[in-house]
Amino acid sequence: MKILICSDGKPAADNATRIGGLLAGPSHAEATLLGIAEKPSDERPLRDALEAQAQSLRADGVAPEIVVRAGEPVRQILNQTSTTTYDLVVIGCRHTGRTGLYWRSEKTYEVIKAIPPPVLVAIGECNRLKRFLVCTGGKEFIEEAVQLTGKVAAAVGASVTLLHVMAEPPAIYADLVRLEEDVNRLLESRSELGLNLRRQKEELERLGVPAEVHVRHGIVIDQVFTEVRQGDHDLIVTGSSRARGMLRHYIMGDLTRSILNHANCSVLVARSGKLASARGFWERLFGTKA
Repeated sequence: MKILICSDGKPAADNATRIGGLLAGPSHAEATLLGIAEKPSDERPLRDALEAQAQSLRADGVAPEIVVRAGEPVRQILNQTSTTTYDLVVIGCRHTGRTGLYWRSEKTYEVIKAIPPPVLVAIGECNRLKRFLVCTGGKEFIEEAVQLTGKVAAAVGASVTLLHVMAEPPAIYADLVRLEEDVNRLLESRSELGLNLRRQKEELERLGVPAEVHVRHGIVIDQVFTEVRQGDHDLIVTGSSRARGMLRHYIMGDLTRSILNHANCSVLVARSGKLASARGFWERLFGTKA
C-alpha cells in the first residue's frame, strides 16, 4: 500500500500525520509526506514542521519520503497523485464555522473532488483505529469502498459495521419494519438489499475482518451519527462517484458532504464503482442469464 500524507505545516496537519502513522505502521505501507508552501517565505518553517512530523512517523515504524512543493495546494496534490499512484491520500482540515453548505475549509472538498485516490480526512485527535462504520446504501457501487475498508481494517486489526438506513415508513407498515430490522432474515433473503449486504459482509470476513450489519430507519444523517455515538466508531466510510462524460472530477453527494460537515471523527471518502447492469444482477440472483 502507498499512502500520501499532505501537510501545510500547520496544527491541523498533525492529525493527518498521526492517522497516517496509525495506518502505515501496521500495514507496512510506503508513506510520502507531502508539504506544500503557498508562499516562498513558508518554505523554511514548512521543512522544519515536516521534519518534526517525519520524526513522529518514524516513532511508529514508518520511514516517510519527504516531498516539498510550492504553489496552490489542490493543484500540487493533484500533480503528485497524477505522477505517482497512491492507494490512499490523508489530509487534515479546519472547521470554518457552521454556515452555508461547507463547514470545513473549502480546500478539503476541492481535494476530494479533484484527485483519483480515496481521501481520508483526519478530523479530531485520533489515537486509535479499531471500529469502522461503512455507510453502504445497500447498493453494489459501494463495493470498491467495502474492499478498501476491508484491506485497511485487516491491516490495523479493526472491526467493521455495515450500516444501511431506510426511510421511516408509515405505521401501517410496522411488520415490514420489523422484518427489515431482523438482520439475519434480511441477509438470508433473496432481495437485492439482502444479497448486497450479505456479499459485502462475506467479503470483509474473507479478509479476516469481524463484520456486522446494522439496519436503521429514519433520517439518514441522524441515524448515521446515532450509530457512530452508540458504536464508538473511529472512522466513517462514505462514497463519491466519478462525474459522467468527459469530466474527470468526483461528485460528493449530499450525505457525504453532511457527514464531513458534522463529523467529530475521521472520514474516509472512497471511490464508488460503476453501477452494475440489470443483466449482471439477475445472473447473480438466479444463476442464469437474463
